[in-house]
Amino acid sequence: MSFRTLLLIVLLVPALLLGGAVMLGVTIPVPHWGRDYVQRFVLAGETVPLDLPQIAGPEDSALPLVVIDAGHGGRDPGAIGTDAEGREVHEKDITLALALALREELLRSGRIRVALTRADDRIVPLPYRPEIARLLEADLFVSIHADSAGTREDVSGASIYTLSADASSEAAARFAARENDADRLNGIAIEGQSETVSAILVELSQQRTQEDAIEFSRLVLREGGDRLAFHPQPSRSAALAVLRAPDVPSVLFESGFVTNRLDRARLTTTEGQAQYASVLAQAIRIYFARRADVGNRQQDGEIG
Repeated sequence: MSFRTLLLIVLLVPALLLGGAVMLGVTIPVPHWGRDYVQRFVLAGETVPLDLPQIAGPEDSALPLVVIDAGHGGRDPGAIGTDAEGREVHEKDITLALALALREELLRSGRIRVALTRADDRIVPLPYRPEIARLLEADLFVSIHADSAGTREDVSGASIYTLSADASSEAAARFAARENDADRLNGIAIEGQSETVSAILVELSQQRTQEDAIEFSRLVLREGGDRLAFHPQPSRSAALAVLRAPDVPSVLFESGFVTNRLDRARLTTTEGQAQYASVLAQAIRIYFARRADVGNRQQDGEIG
């Protein structure tokens, strides 16, 4: 077959097919480039309602309230380690166990109210966690996590995070833009202000909560100095979304590494969890005792 004959066949056959289709009234669908040739599947999004948890402890609303946040949960396991028997150890299980142990330790005193962002294995969207603390008007927010060092088994130790200064300024601007119609933050009125003024006022509020958060983090390091194993650099700051509530002192406690044998043993035993809870609870009690002392001195006119 010659090249000319082949070329005629290639050109004429499609033309004849299209012509025949038109004569017979058959419509041939033609895709719209960039649109209909791509198949689309509508996936039903999972909408989790923001349900405020119950507050446990005394009914006196004047007593301080701590919101404890067990990191991860549900289909999000967080960091994963493997124990000596080859079983997976999930961060979400460790954080929940520590949160429950801390709640029980705090409730024993009868002078602190407690709420958990989750009390079982469920998903709590990240933005909801600090928002729960805000809506409950908490006096302290403690988010509990565990870390992973990948294949490095020698990395170990607990650490505690507060919000970094740069992240605070950025968060203040975003928060003011979103909620500049709020009534008050830490006693600072921002209602009816421009976004710029609101951002400044929110940042002032955030500076106060950051100072309180740093004070609490130092108490954790002091109380746990000879009882917990800390990382060589235990005091840290970062742009963590869970710490960005402008009117609730917030810390993130990294309890240890699931990839380290000794940390994993402490984090997965009842005795080890009780030790973490005891240290955190003692730091919380001292923190609120200091706050109460400052408040009393202010009422007595000792502090202007």
